Parts: sequence; structure tokens; C-alpha cells
Amino acid sequence: MAVYDAIVVGVGGMGSAALWHLARRGLRVLGIDPFDVGHDRGSSHGGSRLIRTAYFEHPDYVPLVSRAYEFWNELVAASGKPLLHRTGLFLAGAEESATIRGVRLAAATYRIEIEDVPLDDCPKRFPGLVPSENMVVLFEAEAGFLAVEECVKAHVEQAVAEGAEIRTGERVREWNVKNGDVCVYTDQGRYVGRAMVLCGGAWSRDLLAPLDWPLEIRRKVVVWFETRGGAYGFQQGCPVFCFDTPHGFFYGFPSMDERTVKIGEHTGGQVIAHPEELNRMLREADLVPLRRFIDRHLHGAKAKAANYSVCMYTVTPDEHFIVDRHPDNARVFVACGFSGHGFKFAGVIGKALADLVIEGETAEPIQFLRRARFSSLR
Repeated sequence: MAVYDAIVVGVGGMGSAALWHLARRGLRVLGIDPFDVGHDRGSSHGGSRLIRTAYFEHPDYVPLVSRAYEFWNELVAASGKPLLHRTGLFLAGAEESATIRGVRLAAATYRIEIEDVPLDDCPKRFPGLVPSENMVVLFEAEAGFLAVEECVKAHVEQAVAEGAEIRTGERVREWNVKNGDVCVYTDQGRYVGRAMVLCGGAWSRDLLAPLDWPLEIRRKVVVWFETRGGAYGFQQGCPVFCFDTPHGFFYGFPSMDERTVKIGEHTGGQVIAHPEELNRMLREADLVPLRRFIDRHLHGAKAKAANYSVCMYTVTPDEHFIVDRHPDNARVFVACGFSGHGFKFAGVIGKALADLVIEGETAEPIQFLRRARFSSLR
């Protein structure tokens, strides 16, 4: 039986990036996923993901996302595909909100160019985006969005071109470490590697058993609503937009078809016990907060839903990621708990994971994502 240098379990956003970085550095690497590449069963689908530098969640993310941009640019160049679109980000919220304060802190700490947009300028510059009178509007010109499924596919295609192997349609049932090697058992076979990278998304708790890491799974829905007047068109220069409102944090993307606009709520979400229990049907209750948001802030959108997508957030207690070595197995590395804002970092997380496999350490700025910040998390 062949022994791989590394086995990557889960070939979604983070796993596909890790696969590419490992393969391009000359390792014999295998990627395993229960679904097809670019599937819609987990957390890395729905057409688009926001990317931004002035990170309100914590300034420590700024160096990380700056590195992420470098790797996205490398992937665009290697694949020849338009994966990254710099549309700018329109962000509205109360001056005293954690969002606005966080953006200002990140911008000041790292000298990021952020524009304060007068409310009177918004109707002309951003037609269809309607902030409340008690909001301020900030604009980050270098922000934009990533074509999420195409990014995953491009990572895998480039990894395969570098010699990586892929097994899709195989579910990992268990794994163990014997004589220094990692043995991975799927429903179709057994594979052996010198190291393993676990990027299981919402299935991470299964892959990490019997460890009881605090990962909460939330059901999340995005909906494409019909539009009128073309205010949200990608070709017309509509930016990605976010509104921090008293009723929740909402976001949306430029219309790629000139007929619908994609809208979601970052806050909230039904907690589910296991990803296999996810209800993938659109419910009327899913539409209520989104329609209320449209009525107040998106006057160029209609309340009629044209399409939808259901995904999952895997959330840690502090909503920051976990990227670290397995506590009991020195040749096993884990990336999980991306809490609904992780995809933009895939390239640099993949690079950091490859460093850990090959060198045992990384210079990428992930120290604040270590599991040690949870005192009970061994």
C-alpha cells in the first residue's frame, strides 16, 4: 500500500487550499471528501464570499487577510480564472456599534484606507442602498468578493496538476495513528499517511471524536430576491454591502444576473445537533427578517424570493477559528470553527497548514487562533 506524505480530510474551502499548498511543495498528497469538489452540502457554496481588510472582528485578522490576498492573487494567476472581484464594501451602522468601532480600530492600527461617506451622497453613489439617519457609512474600496465554488475547484485543479490525488464520494469513518503513521478508514478503503490535515467543516466534531471541542453548528440561509431598476448590478458598479442594524447584521452582493440580488443575515441561525439533520428547504420564517431588511434598507429589491441556498456555520465560543496541532497526535493538524467568516482566509490557512505538516511550525500570523485560548480545550 502506498504511503502518502499527507492526507487532507475535507476538500472544501480550507482543505482544497491545504491540498494545493502541500502538492506545490512536492509532497505526495491525497484529498478525501464525501461529496464532489465544489459541492453545496457544507459551508463553501452559494456563489460568493466577502473579502475585506479592515476587520472589525479583531485587528489580529488584518495581517492574515493581507497574506490571504497574496495567495488569492497567486491562484488567479495560476488558474487564469476571475476568482476575485474588487467591488468595494459599503458598510452602514451606528457610530457606537462594535462593527463601526472595530473597523475604525483596524484601519487606524494598520493604516487601511477607509472612506467616511456622507449620508447625503449615498443616493447618487449607491442607489438602492438606504442607511438609516442614525447610521454612518464607511467604504473600503479594495474589498470585494470571491467566487466561492470556483475558488475551491481552482485549488483542487492546481493541486492535481501538481500531482495530488483526490477521492470524492468517500466518507471517513475513523482514523488512528499506528507506528507513527496516520491510518484513515473510509467507507471504501484504507489509506496511510505520514501526516493528516482535518478540515471537516460542520463534520469536524465527528472527525475529532472523542475530543469534545466546543463547535456549534448553525443553519444559515441566503436568498436571491428579485430586483427592479438595476441598482444592484455588478456591471453598474454596485459594491458588496453590509448593514449592522438593531434587528441583525445583514449583507448582500452585487447582482450577477441583473435580475436578482443575494442577501443573507450573518447573525442568528438555528442551532442543529449534526449536519445530517440540516433542513435544506426554504421556510417562511427564513424570509421574515430578510424582507424586513429589504423594506428598510434595499428599496430597489422586491420581496419575492427567486432562489435560495442553505449552508452551515461551525462556530466557536469566541467566533474565532481554531488552527492547530491535534492535542494527542503530533502528526495531525486541525482547521475548524470558521464561524461564518473564514473563507476569505483559505489561501493563507492552507499555507499555514502546509508549513505545520512540513516544518512543524509556521511564520504565518495564526498564533491567536491556537486552541490554547480555550483553557479546557486539550
